[in-house]
Amino acid sequence: MSTGPAGHVARSTVRPYPETSGAARDGTPLRTFLRTADGVRIDSVYEPADAVDAVDAVDAVDAADGRDPAFVVAHGFTGNVDRPHVRRVARVLARYGAVVTFSFRGHGASGGRSTVGDREVLDLAAAVAWARELGHARVVTVGFSMGGSVVLRHAGLGGDGPGAGADAVVSVSAPARWFYRGTAPMRRLHWLVTRPSGRLVGRYGLRTRIHHRQWDPVPLSPVEAVPRIAPTPLLIVHGDQDGYFPLDHPRMLAAAAGEHGELWIEPGMGHAENAAPEALLRRIGDWVVARAG
Repeated sequence: MSTGPAGHVARSTVRPYPETSGAARDGTPLRTFLRTADGVRIDSVYEPADAVDAVDAVDAVDAADGRDPAFVVAHGFTGNVDRPHVRRVARVLARYGAVVTFSFRGHGASGGRSTVGDREVLDLAAAVAWARELGHARVVTVGFSMGGSVVLRHAGLGGDGPGAGADAVVSVSAPARWFYRGTAPMRRLHWLVTRPSGRLVGRYGLRTRIHHRQWDPVPLSPVEAVPRIAPTPLLIVHGDQDGYFPLDHPRMLAAAAGEHGELWIEPGMGHAENAAPEALLRRIGDWVVARAG
């Protein structure tokens, strides 16, 4: 497994729901399969901003004419576009802009096999490109856990031209470094990824198809990617009750970001999208509107 150039993506070429081709204009969600630069089909959903529940009248006008920002939401490991917590995140963020959700490779209905944060940058790049194609000049990536590491790496690796990257980045519950085994949940995750029996459990129990090959070369880590993100606005969010990654992870990321990043340590919060309360998601939406809206 190795990482190709993030942001270099092919156009969406497979649209199994042609009857929704006008959805970006009439307010109906779109669902399609995007194709990544390395040829993987990614199950993706676009939902226009919720003009009825917009934050204010100005937002409602923006939602109607496409000037609202688009949030591209990157789920955690073993998640997918149809998981209830991913849909909940999308519903809340739709108050602030359009939302693109998708299933990473090896997850849900998407093709390929999971590389646990390596080539997933290509999946995110395809989703960001799709949001741009749909007319959004401002695109914000919001990632959780594995998705949090992917949004950092995608932003740090850059793209192949203007508009290929994100206009702001929000990383929630992300690791700072690879191969961490300091907590029981992470030891279980390493068993799931590295052992044949674990990958069988992932495939049939968690609907997650995991690649059997180890990383070669080892991809750029999140903490190595973060200094490359500036001057793009960066928000790092982490719960003080996270059972996967203790607080040294977000603090390492914040230290690497320096003055261009913000760190929120959330009291009582656990791990990833499952643990993110609606109030936090609304604060994230407010932060995005202030920085990239």
